[in-house]
Amino acid sequence: MLRSTEPTSSTLQLVASDMTDIMENLDTRELDLGDGEYDTTDTKPTGERLAFSAIYHTVGFKEADARVFLSSPITAKILEVERFTSAQDRFNLTKQRSVNKSMPAVFKIELRHGEFTWVVKRKEKHFMELHRELRTYKTFMRIPLPSRSHTIKRQSGNETREIPTLPRGGGDELAREEQVSSRRKQLEDYLNRLLKMPMYRNYHATMEFIDVSQLSFIHELGPKGLEGMVSKRSGGHRIPGLNCCGHSKMCYRWSKRWLVVKDSFLLYMKPDSGAISFVLLVDKEFSIKMDSKDTETKHGLRIDSLSRALVLKCSSYRQARWWGQAIEDFIRMKGSDFLTDHRFGSFAKEEVNIPAKWYVNGKTYMEDVADALEEAKEEIFITDWWLSPEIFLKRPVVEGNRWRLDCILKRKAQQGVHIFVMLYKEVELALGINSEYSKRTLLHLHPNVKVMRHPDHVSSTVYLWAHHEKIIVIDQSVAFVGGIDLAYGRWDDCEHRLTDIGSVTRSSALEQAENSPTNWSAPTTSAALYQRNGKGVVTITDSADQPKLKGQGRARRARFSLRRHLQKHGLAHADSVSSVDSAESWSNSLNSQHNLIPNRLAEPKLTRPIGLSQAESKSVASLYTDVGELVGETRFWHGKDYCNIVLKDWIQLEKPFDDFIDRHTTPRMPWHDIASVVHGKAARDVARHFIQRWNFTKIMKPKYRSLSYPYLLPKSHTTAGQITYQVPKCVPAKVQILRSASDWSAGIKYHEESIHNAYVHVIERSQHYIYIENQFFISCADGKHVLNKIGDAIAERIIRAYREGKKYRVYVVTPLLPGFEGDINTGGGSAIQAVMHFNYRTMNRGDCSIISQLKRAMGDQWMNYISLAGLRTHAELEGKLFTELIYVHSKMLIADDNTVIIGSANINDRSMLGKRDSEVAVIVEDSQTVRAVMDGQEYQAGPYALQLRLHCFKMILGANKDPSIDVSDPLSDHFYKDIWMATSARNASIYQKVFRCLPSSDVRSIMELEGFLAKPGLDKEDPARAHEELTKIRGFLVQFPLDFLAEQNLLPPIGSKEAMVPMEVWT
Repeated sequence: MLRSTEPTSSTLQLVASDMTDIMENLDTRELDLGDGEYDTTDTKPTGERLAFSAIYHTVGFKEADARVFLSSPITAKILEVERFTSAQDRFNLTKQRSVNKSMPAVFKIELRHGEFTWVVKRKEKHFMELHRELRTYKTFMRIPLPSRSHTIKRQSGNETREIPTLPRGGGDELAREEQVSSRRKQLEDYLNRLLKMPMYRNYHATMEFIDVSQLSFIHELGPKGLEGMVSKRSGGHRIPGLNCCGHSKMCYRWSKRWLVVKDSFLLYMKPDSGAISFVLLVDKEFSIKMDSKDTETKHGLRIDSLSRALVLKCSSYRQARWWGQAIEDFIRMKGSDFLTDHRFGSFAKEEVNIPAKWYVNGKTYMEDVADALEEAKEEIFITDWWLSPEIFLKRPVVEGNRWRLDCILKRKAQQGVHIFVMLYKEVELALGINSEYSKRTLLHLHPNVKVMRHPDHVSSTVYLWAHHEKIIVIDQSVAFVGGIDLAYGRWDDCEHRLTDIGSVTRSSALEQAENSPTNWSAPTTSAALYQRNGKGVVTITDSADQPKLKGQGRARRARFSLRRHLQKHGLAHADSVSSVDSAESWSNSLNSQHNLIPNRLAEPKLTRPIGLSQAESKSVASLYTDVGELVGETRFWHGKDYCNIVLKDWIQLEKPFDDFIDRHTTPRMPWHDIASVVHGKAARDVARHFIQRWNFTKIMKPKYRSLSYPYLLPKSHTTAGQITYQVPKCVPAKVQILRSASDWSAGIKYHEESIHNAYVHVIERSQHYIYIENQFFISCADGKHVLNKIGDAIAERIIRAYREGKKYRVYVVTPLLPGFEGDINTGGGSAIQAVMHFNYRTMNRGDCSIISQLKRAMGDQWMNYISLAGLRTHAELEGKLFTELIYVHSKMLIADDNTVIIGSANINDRSMLGKRDSEVAVIVEDSQTVRAVMDGQEYQAGPYALQLRLHCFKMILGANKDPSIDVSDPLSDHFYKDIWMATSARNASIYQKVFRCLPSSDVRSIMELEGFLAKPGLDKEDPARAHEELTKIRGFLVQFPLDFLAEQNLLPPIGSKEAMVPMEVWT
């Protein structure tokens, strides 16, 4: 075989010699491709747009496959010719012009391309330099170099177009007006003809001449602003703990970059690779300075924002002034909304006519999240305090793993969607959420999935605060904001079930088939197990899913694989719950195949296996197959998802489908939560917050500075109305995004506490009532330990109503116990007690508390104005009665049936002050009205707020099951006293009588605990009467036990580990 010889130095010399000869003989005024080898015509289809995802595929500016232009033509028009006679005259400081001291003329050129219009300024010499470079390029293309890319370029065309010529001019100095006009026409014609020829138009020198790049014409990035090559100075970032960097001239480093200005941000790129190497978002601190004392460099300009002071160096004084003025004018014209502080001090403006929707509990929320993720075309942003990759977003599991979070993300990543996830990096000694496992699991899904964790506690010196927000953004057009993490324990519905035994059973007809050997086959590795219950029903479970529990008989192996049998007949998915990482219960697929095989359905057979409550047996479904009838209890919570956070914290999260609580003896803790979704410009604002945090983290942590973790770009608000997917059943409303953010969490100079400001504002201006659901209730500022003013605003608003003789109601629903692991029967532990101390300090203990403030103003009349309550439920498990509190994780305020705040921010200093935990919330104000009732009078309420309040009231008061309970009027005495207060008191009394449960106002100190618990409740003394009493329970509402441990000092004892951390951790 003959080998091609490597080019030697002599070969290269011959090529160079040929190039020299060609160059010398070439007409310097023409770019004629006379040999017809190259296609210079535009053949791209019309109506084409550059995809937004192109921002992730930029290449070096000189690469042939750099995608820059649209299919439409580019036209150029020289608007004016600027001729100045002195340096001062350049900036219109003098009116007298001297012909003797003429300076180069500057041509102001307007270019149009599709929907984009922009202006560049060029001198005569720039035209000549471009022409010379294109001439060299043409020469180079005529040489048959032995490279694939070069050959492709040479062979790509077959037609020649008219030759653009650049007539020789009189140089930069044009003395007479006729010369100016003539030369202007010549250059305009030359440029227009050049831009019609793709071969030259796509050449990097031409693109630099007309200030365009791969990011110029992406529709969703908004209008085109200034672009061009600059030198940028290193440093200037506002990084906590590193403020010294970049302030010494010894630290400076200059780099050549391509600057791109858009309506709400600017960025620069590396020309050699095309990589975006920094993004600066426009904000209220955005400003441009051009004085040398500010820039500390010649021909420089400084761009300031909340996150950085960026210094750029231009080629001349004229360019620096032109660029500074052009950038400032463009941002003020196109991005003025970002330059001002908005209501409540928020970074985001109030947006009108935004489709919005609320969610109560995780079921409907996660279903809509799953559907929205499925509709993603370009980007998915997720940030959570905790994320569990293996959770199911739609339950019961009827389609195998299709709606498991990690499977959804993997599927979308394979389709080309770019997925970005930010997780809170916990202090591992304090929390067991194992974000490292979540990150590792997600990164293994697909290269398109990128995961960051923040903060690094040592390098950032942030030990106490957390990223607490819960955000999901799809294509920067749909944004979910609220209190629900995509994590274990969060999925729940309005039933708030305590138990979830969940299994598939075989009826007696199937049991008889055991004796027929022809129906059996050898068991597989994941063979089903069964056990007799003595009533003609065999319970079938999965050996990998069900842990061996004490007290259960040993299950023996069945003689055939039911899973294999069903798969053989097309009744079970091969993509089962166990197909990705772990062996999971397949019983859900068995008992839910009615969605897939309706022709084999029978009426549900309501068989209630031993130990299951009547409430749970509602989910029984039956399935007739050719192996007999399967009767099943739907399982909703798999493995680690079945939890009780006060009883036991999560362990072994790397084994997601292994139970860590015995679900046969221990009830789960129900989870009550609130979330929302917004669209359009409001979703853009949520995405902007995520992008700011992502880009800041990329700068902060060296491991994320590689190109594999790209900078993110915000889409323009000008295109926000073009929504490709909208969540069903939304209502239009006025929406504003709020947040708690600071230097450590978002890299901004001044902290933002717009959520806190909004809460106080809404409470102060409420006319009739406020309804609060929150995981914490820590407020009432004392200037020392607690600083937020929400509790004080509540007290002051009630006192004002009392003095004015007007009705006003405050409803507060909060967890009966803090969500920390601890045995309340022995006092709960120091962490639980510490949070209880500050909750009670807000409610009724100490001079600063709300009730103490009210008592000083009105005595016992305070009870007519404010109610403090919790939620509790009960169930039967394995023949025994159980009760458990419902954990209220919501972060919501409703006022006057027309204003709602939903987010991730608790009512405490951590969430509200801005400098501590990072949070995001949304305030929704109804723009439409519907007829409602307020204190017996017709009232114009907003549909968003009204329906949310009615849904919550109906659920917690039991009105869904008892239509006689009227929750329509939140202000009337009848509702407040006879329904709300009476229901909460009656329910609390019944639970005390039946279960002797904690917390209880009968226990005022730790010393009284033992005596209280020693006395049994009706559940043990008289189960029949206990059942009868529990039938009187309505809903879930119970009075908050305001005197629980009232005589106990609940602050952490000296010497405990809780006492060693700063007090701010608990507030």
